[in-house]
Amino acid sequence: MTSRTFPLSSTVVDSILFRDAFGTAKMRALFSDYALVQRYIDVEVALAKAQARLGVIPADAAELIARESKIDRIDFDHMREETDIVGYPILPLVHQLVGMCGEAGRYVHWGATTQDIMDSAVALQVRDALESVDGDIRELRAILAGLARKHRDTPMAGRTHLQQALPVTFGYKAAIWLAMFDRHQQRLAELRARVAVVEFAGAAGTLASLGEQGLAVQKALAEELNLGVPATTWHVARDGFAEAVNLLALVTGSLGKIALDIMILASTEFAEVYEPFVKGRGASSTMPQKRNPISSELMLAAAKAVRQHAGLMVDAMVQDFERATGPWHAEWIAIPESFILTSGALHQAKFALGGLIVDTERMKHNLGISKGLIVAEAVMMQMAPFTGRQQAHDIVYDACRTVNEHGGTLAEALAALPEVTQHFDRDALDRMTDPANYLGLAPQMVDRAIELSGAI
Repeated sequence: MTSRTFPLSSTVVDSILFRDAFGTAKMRALFSDYALVQRYIDVEVALAKAQARLGVIPADAAELIARESKIDRIDFDHMREETDIVGYPILPLVHQLVGMCGEAGRYVHWGATTQDIMDSAVALQVRDALESVDGDIRELRAILAGLARKHRDTPMAGRTHLQQALPVTFGYKAAIWLAMFDRHQQRLAELRARVAVVEFAGAAGTLASLGEQGLAVQKALAEELNLGVPATTWHVARDGFAEAVNLLALVTGSLGKIALDIMILASTEFAEVYEPFVKGRGASSTMPQKRNPISSELMLAAAKAVRQHAGLMVDAMVQDFERATGPWHAEWIAIPESFILTSGALHQAKFALGGLIVDTERMKHNLGISKGLIVAEAVMMQMAPFTGRQQAHDIVYDACRTVNEHGGTLAEALAALPEVTQHFDRDALDRMTDPANYLGLAPQMVDRAIELSGAI
């Protein structure tokens, strides 16, 4: 009889069932235990190389440390057990690296403190993760620009307070979505220099253990890791990482807004857009007719979760003195999960929007269900030069009440009023009450949004 191994993951980001719904393999790999420990090793090796360049440690020792410090030689079970005791993973790692490097092991972790290695490693992870998010946003912007361009002149009902307000175009709606992500792309570019910086400052952040060489070693280490040099030690100044996660909250918040629009527009009563058809996707276990907007639901869930982590990161900024007593640990939860959830939401957005089904005929139908009332403002403004603004308002208001109480269309109600027909014939009234003729500057706004997006 053979024993079975059962899945043991307990969170959606690494669940065998949900991990590809809420994340991507690429982002999970960037934040995996294996990748994190490799980054710890990268920082330790880079530190040895930097110190050797400056004569702080022997060059042959740095060469041996670089050659022998291999992740495939790490005993992860032993490292886990020792981490449980110590509370941090760096001392357990250093113990194993020292053993690998023989005599050169005495120079491993020279002048560093645990948080130096961990913060620099996470800075490397965040740098690479932001690069991935940047690429996803760029792809999403191309999709949104395509939707905006294609539907520049596709009329639909614009809605405020969930009520039909004035006509817009679907391209106008997509252009608003596009502009949000143009701004996120710009924010991300500005953020990089503030986040991708090295941390190397020693026990209390003063680099005291390296004497006059401290700042030079810090700079050399930054060069080895291709990270920036900070103005000061940031052991307890966590605004950089907090800003990164709060940017992710903005990104997923915008995805949540798009998701909500899609979900409502895909409801049976609206039926104006649908997520791409994939057999079985969004199926109900009891109602065969259902086609649930799964990607949008996942995007919305991610937006809510990352928002919580953004708050956690801001809370973790409140740290005591020169090294904190606990807020730092909250970042270990918030940073990986936020990036994984964001990557998952962007993946779902690219799928949903890249194949979005837009029912232009249904949009046209819905635009007509108010029987012309949606353009009451247009009629009033065109009538005002002949009757005066307030009298025009009262005339159109009474016509709207007639439609609501007795049926018919706004054009028909207006055609029955002598104060209207003395200025407008029936053809003119039909044109005035056609929603497609009252789009304002929505198409021109689409053109401007696409032009500006192309310049980014």
